[in-house]
Amino acid sequence: MVENTIPKHVAIIMDGNGRWASEKNLHRSKGHIKGYQNIKPITLHAKKLGIKYLTLFAFSTENWKRSKESNELNQNNINITHLGSNENLPNEMLAKINKSEKLTENNDDFFLSVAFNYGGRNEIINTVNKLLESNIQKINEDIFSSNLMTKNYPDPDIIIRTGGQKRLSNFLLWQSAYSELFFHEKFWPDFSTDDLDMIIKNYSLRERNFGN
Repeated sequence: MVENTIPKHVAIIMDGNGRWASEKNLHRSKGHIKGYQNIKPITLHAKKLGIKYLTLFAFSTENWKRSKESNELNQNNINITHLGSNENLPNEMLAKINKSEKLTENNDDFFLSVAFNYGGRNEIINTVNKLLESNIQKINEDIFSSNLMTKNYPDPDIIIRTGGQKRLSNFLLWQSAYSELFFHEKFWPDFSTDDLDMIIKNYSLRERNFGN
């Protein structure tokens, strides 16, 4: 692929784990485990393509239950962060989140954020309150963006949703203003590196005008 057609930031709503399991007469938890196992190959392939930032919207705690994958991603110089609120999360989960972030904090080759316990509206409200408390008299888009949870990330060039649903589900509402949207019928556990290649190729053919 031509380098200038590769997006800097891809965000994925990983939907369809439970329905994947139901279709196979499995407990829904099996679908979440299978979906979790799909994170590493997709992440490593995104890095191979030249994508710099990947944000994954997770609906299951399964994404933070294991540490083996964090170690493997760390070996690939991948920086891992949690995007979302720490409120009401179990202490054990918070400890694993903190461990993953600490382990990879100095990595700078690729940036993976997992959005869990996250809501776009809540992020906007929290940002407004933060700015009010700072006594800033006037704000603009740059100031607002620099106070969001994603302040260290560029806005996503692409938002992909698996599982056939066609909505953002309160995900990156501010950041997605000019994002390209791709809705894929496959459930997340079946989403493959070939599917990602196809979407990136499709993206390269789109002409983005950012509202102009």
